[in-house]
Amino acid sequence: MESLKHPNGNIIGVIIAYFLIYVVWGSTYFFIGVALKDFSPFLLGALRFTAAGLILLGICYLRGEQIFKKSLIKHSAVSGIVLLFVDMAVVMLAQRYLTSSLVAIIASSTALWILLLDAPMWRMNFRNPFTIVGGIIGFGGVVMLYVEQLNSERLQPHSEYGILLLIFGCVSWALGTLYAKYRSSREEEVNAFAGSAWQMLFASGAFWICSVVNGDVLEVHWAGISTTSWLSLAYLISFGSLLAYSAYVWLLKVRPAAEVGTHAYVNPVIAVLLGVFLGGEYVTFIQIAGLLVILLGVMLINRKRKA
Repeated sequence: MESLKHPNGNIIGVIIAYFLIYVVWGSTYFFIGVALKDFSPFLLGALRFTAAGLILLGICYLRGEQIFKKSLIKHSAVSGIVLLFVDMAVVMLAQRYLTSSLVAIIASSTALWILLLDAPMWRMNFRNPFTIVGGIIGFGGVVMLYVEQLNSERLQPHSEYGILLLIFGCVSWALGTLYAKYRSSREEEVNAFAGSAWQMLFASGAFWICSVVNGDVLEVHWAGISTTSWLSLAYLISFGSLLAYSAYVWLLKVRPAAEVGTHAYVNPVIAVLLGVFLGGEYVTFIQIAGLLVILLGVMLINRKRKA
């Protein structure tokens, strides 16, 4: 727990940040599903990250941060594309085939990918054979969810495509997280957030390009977008990006990447609860069992990592 002693990593700030990435981020799966009823995935990402990025960059400028630092912008571009654009595009595209609850459940495997891809921590993460066992168990849970999609008649057509998209997205998020941890975060002070703002803006640029190429901008019927979808977008901008994502990047500066990745354990619980009680989504026994298997694998890995 040495990071808690960091002058900028005070216990209150850490608790608040973890609440944001645990609870608030878990709720974004539901609100993404709501917003996608009127927005296309690429257009939703473009609007969300453009607004959040510009607002945060303006705040950073007023705080006196060096927002035009060349090396910061360079590393933020990589993080923004890999961490935000690829993963969020995949999540939104996957929700065309899957419920928000199932998307969040499968996304819990992100924590496994962070542990497996965190090369600087391999000596610690894999010093015990049980870590490998935990990884196999965790991926077994993902396989359970994928197999169910091939055989279930209750789920949407081609839902197995959503599973494959999400696995790719989880790997991208893990790689982006580690890049932000070891490269991007070194370009600014702990309590600076210009890097987060640039990441959002670069991600938004990629979303705008895809949205234009896909014809989303011309096809959208702005007058027909419901108030619920606009409010969901506002929630994603304010709570999902400005608060939760900034908290995530800050935590990567003061806490180990594998520990910060534990948000993937809690997010599915929040998403499932919202999906079931607010969205009326159907959750199967296999989905719950798959989630429990994934979490069991992750807990084994974490326990052995700290042993």
